[in-house]
Amino acid sequence: MTNLLAQIINGLSVGSIYALVALGYSMVYGIVKLINFAHGDIIMVAAYMMLIGMVMLGVPLWVCILACMVLTAVVGILVERLAYERLLKKGVPRISLLITAIGVSTFLQNLYQVLFGSSARSVPTIIPAGSVQVFGVSISYTMIITIAAMVVMMILLQLFVNRTKMGKAMRAVSEDPGAASLMGINRGKMVAITFAVGSLLAAVGAVLYCATYKQITPFMGSMLGLKCFVAAVLGGIGSIPGAMTGGLIMGVAESLTKGYISSTFADAVVFGILILVLIFRPQGLMGRRVSDKV
Repeated sequence: MTNLLAQIINGLSVGSIYALVALGYSMVYGIVKLINFAHGDIIMVAAYMMLIGMVMLGVPLWVCILACMVLTAVVGILVERLAYERLLKKGVPRISLLITAIGVSTFLQNLYQVLFGSSARSVPTIIPAGSVQVFGVSISYTMIITIAAMVVMMILLQLFVNRTKMGKAMRAVSEDPGAASLMGINRGKMVAITFAVGSLLAAVGAVLYCATYKQITPFMGSMLGLKCFVAAVLGGIGSIPGAMTGGLIMGVAESLTKGYISSTFADAVVFGILILVLIFRPQGLMGRRVSDKV
């Protein structure tokens, strides 16, 4: 029983990182119906920003984290403006946007491989070592802060989307872009803000990832991004609560697989869940079924 509880808590910690990144996938898809496969590499960019700030520049940790969040949001806006904006304005097929996203992902991976090499880089300790005992289970400070950060960011995002004028404008664009434009809402501006917020959440996920695993590579965002995409689909892509739920479920499923079956099958279970969801509930756990008129 103690081992089961430990695996669940570990899964919630990993799932919190998945949830933060999956939120970016869901937000972008909800606004422009784009599956931004470059989003996983935004995590990698943020992780290297942490490395540069902490190791190369010696910036204090809290300044480094804030700067990382702001700069990653700027990178998200630049990606949208340089890679997607013209395509979105021209109304190109979604497959063209998907291919562009894959191209941006490949570009970022190779750029950082040229700049920093392909070898893994160690990241200094972000969260002090230590743990607390709960029902006989040792829970590290890193796990506690990771789960708490996810909850706080989720609450702040919900308040932003549901209570602020800008958030309501984003929801209007998501529901009906044409009507939103007639009401004076700048769709291009809302798309840029969506990419900025999604990238900021990815930066938080990157900080927590560095605190948990302490190693980064130019290709770290590839598999992590795919898993977070699966989490977004599981919860219902386009749904903010769904992305959080999907991320936590994915994290717990992966942790239990590693703990009771084998770490070799962990990725197989993740993508097996994706296949089952697509077969039995394509809209995800909290997604809405959409009907298309013929």
